[in-house]
Amino acid sequence: MELIANLPFVGGFLSSAIAFVIVLGVVVFVHEYGHYIVGRWCGIKADTFSLGFGPRLLGWVDRRGTKWQVAALPLGGFVKFVGDADGSSRADPGALDHLSPQDYAHSFHGAAVWKRSLTVAAGPVANFILSIVLFGGLALWQGVGTDDPVIGEIASLPGEQVELRPGDRVLSVNGTPIERFGQIYELADEMESAAPLSLEIQRGTDRLNVSAPYPLPPLVSGVEPLSAAAAAGLEPGDYIRSAGGQRLQSFGDLRDTVMNSGGAPLALEVVRGERTIALEITPRETERLNPDGSVETRVMIGVGGEALYYPQSYTPTPWGAVAIGAERTVDVVVQSLTGIKHIILGNLGADNLQGPLGIAQVSGASAEQGALSLIILIAVISTAIGMLNLFPIPVLDGGHLLMFGYEALAGKPPAEAVMRIAMTVGLSLVLLLMLFATYNDLMRLFTS
Repeated sequence: MELIANLPFVGGFLSSAIAFVIVLGVVVFVHEYGHYIVGRWCGIKADTFSLGFGPRLLGWVDRRGTKWQVAALPLGGFVKFVGDADGSSRADPGALDHLSPQDYAHSFHGAAVWKRSLTVAAGPVANFILSIVLFGGLALWQGVGTDDPVIGEIASLPGEQVELRPGDRVLSVNGTPIERFGQIYELADEMESAAPLSLEIQRGTDRLNVSAPYPLPPLVSGVEPLSAAAAAGLEPGDYIRSAGGQRLQSFGDLRDTVMNSGGAPLALEVVRGERTIALEITPRETERLNPDGSVETRVMIGVGGEALYYPQSYTPTPWGAVAIGAERTVDVVVQSLTGIKHIILGNLGADNLQGPLGIAQVSGASAEQGALSLIILIAVISTAIGMLNLFPIPVLDGGHLLMFGYEALAGKPPAEAVMRIAMTVGLSLVLLLMLFATYNDLMRLFTS
């Protein structure tokens, strides 16, 4: 996706805008198509399928009479079924009154409660399916690392010659026998200094003693969008030789130097390919949600470390990839809900919420890092959109499902006045949240 930034007249804001349209377009199309196709299977006819809001840019009518269109404002989309007043599935009494009994049966509001429920739930479910497919597809493409202590991929490091070869089985590290690949990293992390490791390995039928470079060097695996590292121009694959005038031997050295900086600018000496370049970075105090659900505030620059050598990987079966995709999708949901909980409790600042501008910036930064980063972003946002739409707030899918549940139990829908009030309150909450998130985006943009 670096191609986006390299197109003539494309860069900066326009590059982010194109990436944003791609990310949100895919997620929204899948969500709305879920509503549309399940509704069609349930015998509910659709008048309009719109990708975006506002004036229509282009469109066509299919053989079923559904008008498909792309609209000017790419901030969402909607499916308007027969009998709907608009894309929020509010009933249009005037239109419903003029429908024949046969057409009324094919309208959204004339369908059975279970059909309407399936149609509404299909949007978020489609988002989850997209996430599972993307995460699972990445597992099939990249492979999945094992914990067997057998060397797989070996990264290159400036000035280092690695005696290890793919397929070597590591028997011991510095005299300590190991059974798991992760023990190599654990034992290296416990060393007082980042010195080479003494490994006993099995290579074919031979047992050999070899020296291997420290496996956790200051090598950048990824750069977080909108981070200090992104602002400074760090890129995946960079080897940070020194920071603040201090020579770095390990990624832990980099982490300690950043934390001890107190947020003061640091001069970096970076090896990128065949070149050595100088960068300046200003670490930022950042609130971070850890994998265990705790919140931590510390000075960071926003880079991930890359190991020098990795375990062997295997290609999972298609069903195994589905399971991996589902597990990663659930992880995103759990992390998102945990973050929302900490924001409500006041443990995590509400300024962590991102609106359209923030998503556009993240999309542009992810696109610059390549197609892989953009695919992961699509999977994460698709999961988040699916989850948020299930919240029991009127105008959202979860609010509609709540009302259908009441209708199924009571034998009748909520009173029209109650529906109007609920929809107004729900719409107001959603709009206020969007305005607040957009305010956060603008503040981040101006302060950076």
